Amino acid sequence: MAVAATETLREKIAVLKKKRNAVILAHNYQIGEVQDVADLTGDSLLLSQKAAATDADIIVFCGVHFMAETASILAPEKKVLIPDLQAGCSLAATITGEDLRRWKAQHPNAVVVTYVNSSAEVKAESDYCCTSSNAVKVVESVPPNREILFAPDMYLGQWVRQKTGRKIHLWPGSCHVHHLIKSENIQVLKKKHPEAEVLLHPECGCMSGCLPLADRVLSTEGMINHAHDSPKREFVVGTETGILHRMKRDNPGKKFYPTNVDAVCEFMKMITLEKVLWSLEDLKYEVKVPKSIADKARLAIERMVAIS
Repeated sequence: MAVAATETLREKIAVLKKKRNAVILAHNYQIGEVQDVADLTGDSLLLSQKAAATDADIIVFCGVHFMAETASILAPEKKVLIPDLQAGCSLAATITGEDLRRWKAQHPNAVVVTYVNSSAEVKAESDYCCTSSNAVKVVESVPPNREILFAPDMYLGQWVRQKTGRKIHLWPGSCHVHHLIKSENIQVLKKKHPEAEVLLHPECGCMSGCLPLADRVLSTEGMINHAHDSPKREFVVGTETGILHRMKRDNPGKKFYPTNVDAVCEFMKMITLEKVLWSLEDLKYEVKVPKSIADKARLAIERMVAIS
């Protein structure tokens, strides 16, 4: 997009945002132009906390559908908009509320810990939600004599099981983007950039084989904070490539190398500046979780937000 056109869109968005008393929240995987107009860019936990605390009347959520649902549950009095209704999540789609109810019936005494990358219906069947940044702490908060059902990401669950030593049953779901990150890619980059720190997201499909190669296993927000604070000047980054925009913007003197340049989430990239503007103009598309589901899901989500 031409610079002049981008600036015009940014100006129109700023005017409408003020007029509507709106806040724009963007996930770290959004395209750079959208991140740059957001009031806050972050991971799922940070954005959920912001949604729960905002004084704005309207939340424009630049992410995927389950994130907008979570904001709607935490802030039911707000109007929550997502600029593209087709922005879904392949991981969230791996489990339904009915799937989880059947699984729970097989383990009636288990505690259900559900990754935030899940539908509101699934959260409503859960005891706790978690994000990649607090999954270990959430599991550690569960009484040690209780077995745990962890859904839907088996790689995150496997990593949490290794970190905590807890008895955890894993749902066989995974993120199609993080599945593209392989040990061999990391090994090549380590040889090419021997001074670089390797930062990996726990959703990575190679997590069992990658762990010995990682200097840090972190959430997206954890990666960004660590890259800023670390004395290192080079980093190998194992997650969706949208995070590189913020990393480079916030750390102009440092270099970042993606483990796979094709690790791009097509759902995250559906939202554009034009769609953000249209969303503010027409107040679309509203995401509202039915009260019967929202009321059941809220406790699990509030437990997640409370554990930072």
